[in-house]
Amino acid sequence: MTSTQAAACPHCGRPDRGEPFHVLSRHSTATGHTQWTRCGCGSLQVRVTDGCGTRVVSRSGPAATSAGSR
Repeated sequence: MTSTQAAACPHCGRPDRGEPFHVLSRHSTATGHTQWTRCGCGSLQVRVTDGCGTRVVSRSGPAATSAGSR
């Protein structure tokens, strides 16, 4: 996964604050919350919510699809 400063997914262009994304897990931290989410394109994202708001701090590329899984 890589760190991000973008306001949109670099793989599909969806805005980070927009839908669709699917929350995989949510965890409380000392300063707020951490969420693991999956973008509509399949990119895994780590979202942090704290006093500065919500932002994507790390993301992977979209999940690879195989011909056998169709």
